[in-house]
Amino acid sequence: MDWIRSFQRSIDYIEDNLLRPLDMTEIAAQMNISSFYYQKLFTIICGFTVNEYIRNRRLALAGSELVSTDEKTLDIALKYGYDTHEGFTRAFTRFHGVTPAAAKKGSPIKSFAKLTVAISMKGGTEMDYQIIKKDKFKVAEKRETHTVSENANNKTIPEFWARCHADGTVNRLLELSCDKSKIWGICYSNPHTPESTFEYSVAAVIDDSREIPEEFTVSEIPSCTWAVFQCVGPMPDAIQNLWHRICTEFIPSSDYSPTCDMDIEVYATDNYKSEIWVPVIKKQ
Repeated sequence: MDWIRSFQRSIDYIEDNLLRPLDMTEIAAQMNISSFYYQKLFTIICGFTVNEYIRNRRLALAGSELVSTDEKTLDIALKYGYDTHEGFTRAFTRFHGVTPAAAKKGSPIKSFAKLTVAISMKGGTEMDYQIIKKDKFKVAEKRETHTVSENANNKTIPEFWARCHADGTVNRLLELSCDKSKIWGICYSNPHTPESTFEYSVAAVIDDSREIPEEFTVSEIPSCTWAVFQCVGPMPDAIQNLWHRICTEFIPSSDYSPTCDMDIEVYATDNYKSEIWVPVIKKQ
């Protein structure tokens, strides 16, 4: 319940500050997690980004105010964060499907309600997972920096994987791996990178017996407790659907909270089986 309350608190913070510039770090602080992970979890849970939510809420409220008051269009535009009449008109028309002038004359407009976080009872469903305590280990990896906005549609990571398969990166990593049946995807929340970016790598677990080519980075994954979830199905839909269930079913109801430092996806090389590894701590 604490996780649910803190997520709702972040929504309330957004709503209370819709009329001023919103800082993603301040929003994420309501859940005591990084801005990157807040944006990631928000998109997984809601199906749209934080910025889309903010923009749609502002435009919905602006539309309601436009048709119910005598305020000038430019004054409403400025109130909801648009510097020019033209910019507001473009955004308003994309969202509502009509111009502000048409809305004032009675054309229908759209609503976009405030989010409310709640537990819903849907019947018992199974989710296979294990809680594993694992010592630190090393990986060889190829890293890329991605932006949250570009990955909002869940395309940039699959495109990175496609390039790594096409240029032989995956095969070269498997040759170095001490477990040649698995290839890893690691998502890092790095506090030293801009809040709109994150690092993602295609990786393989290694030991100290092999010399690692310079094209790869060697990183150490720290010792921690992991919640490990089993996934079966074609990528990327199966893994994305499992992420949604983790965020909406496991995290709110289990005895564990994610640390939001990183997460790992582990792919078997010979079938549709995969795993999601989430570092967790016991709830207080």
